[in-house]
Amino acid sequence: MRLHTTRRAPNPRRVHMFLAEKGLEIETVEVALDGVANRSGELLARSPFGRVPVLEFDDGRCLGETRAICAWIEGHHPEPNLMGSDVDERAFIEMHDRRAEFHLLLPIANWIRHGHPGLAPLEQPQFPDFATAQAGKLREFAQVFDAELATRPWWAGDRFSIADITAFCAIEFVRGLMRWQPGEQGLPNLQAWRDRVAARPSAKAGM
Repeated sequence: MRLHTTRRAPNPRRVHMFLAEKGLEIETVEVALDGVANRSGELLARSPFGRVPVLEFDDGRCLGETRAICAWIEGHHPEPNLMGSDVDERAFIEMHDRRAEFHLLLPIANWIRHGHPGLAPLEQPQFPDFATAQAGKLREFAQVFDAELATRPWWAGDRFSIADITAFCAIEFVRGLMRWQPGEQGLPNLQAWRDRVAARPSAKAGM
């Protein structure tokens, strides 16, 4: 079994962090996201959109999409639990994880892909006005998350979960490439939560 991945990108980092929380190691294959290597026939045979992460099984099957990979890992290695211990907790963790994907990671990715010159090989054409609009959406959504984190220590409740991993990898992505810091945006609860996650050993995975 091998994990096709790339360092620093948020979705592969989510899987690396998930594995680290489980105390697991998987053989990795590094893919350069340069607009060339990730469009090669070799990767496209495993991932039709040329994207990572992809978990390749020994029988040749390939599992793409970050949350699907994490669900497979959780099913085979249920402890420590990161996706919910019963149907109620699973539903609420998934809700918060989806919100982190759609209202945090997605606008961040759009802002960076259309606004950072280093991402031009991956996003042609880039639309600077769209990037500016997505940066505004990020500020809008981040204010909602900051208010919610005033009422609980972790993204989905009283304990660390996959939702924290998704949100953290999103924040670190924009922090690294756009120098966007929650504390500097007047979001103290989001900053304090980010710092709590950053103190975990798993936070260094996938860097």
